[in-house]
Amino acid sequence: MSDYQKIRIEPFLDGQALRLVLNAPKANVLDGQMMGEINQALGSLKERTEVKLVCFVGEGKHFSFGASVEEHVGERAGGMLKAFHGMFRRMAELGVPTAAAVSGRCLGGGMELAAFCNRVVAHPGAVFAQPEIQLAVLPPIASLILPFRVGQGRADEINLTGRDVTAEEALSIGLVDQVTEEPLAAVEAWATEQLGPKSAAALRCATRASRWHWNKVLTEELQGMEELYLKELMGTHDANEGLQAFLEKRKPAWQHR
Repeated sequence: MSDYQKIRIEPFLDGQALRLVLNAPKANVLDGQMMGEINQALGSLKERTEVKLVCFVGEGKHFSFGASVEEHVGERAGGMLKAFHGMFRRMAELGVPTAAAVSGRCLGGGMELAAFCNRVVAHPGAVFAQPEIQLAVLPPIASLILPFRVGQGRADEINLTGRDVTAEEALSIGLVDQVTEEPLAAVEAWATEQLGPKSAAALRCATRASRWHWNKVLTEELQGMEELYLKELMGTHDANEGLQAFLEKRKPAWQHR
């Protein structure tokens, strides 16, 4: 654990639960190094059968601004997707219950990570968004899981507009389970009361059972989503233009092709 540079692991509930802190403020960008460290940390839980919860939280004011835009560009995109999606595949395989304590901005890959969790608790000032469409790209994980979480119509609207979703709206549509001034404390209280008395072995099986159809869609459809992203979307002028314009801090010039 001491080798981690962009995350921290902090035990609570007598070591039966862990805070996984995204430790690269202010943006807590999910770059290759951070994703590798998250995957390593999740992998270590296979043998730690006593762990009943992993709670993701961002260091500082914001949860996460999402994946690294630089790593979306050109030949790096394939490796970025493999590492990023590896986190979700690992969580699905493990079956350890997960939570997200969200403050500030929770964008793109950060929102996908939070929305993937079994429980999401947000600060009243938290803001969620899948802004990928504004760069002429798309969010593969959100495209697959948001319909389960908020319904197909709302998922379409979030993914196709890239607009901000307030904590209040997120609660009303089921994206968030609770809104409170102290989201991390609320997650820990919930874990202590609701998960503490339970068998960790049973919780892992129950999590996989509860997510049976969710995980089936993830495992069977994610590769196709990756192919759509890499072979079709990234073959367009506008996807590459949108990413480059973001990096150059200028307005994109769409050619609609």
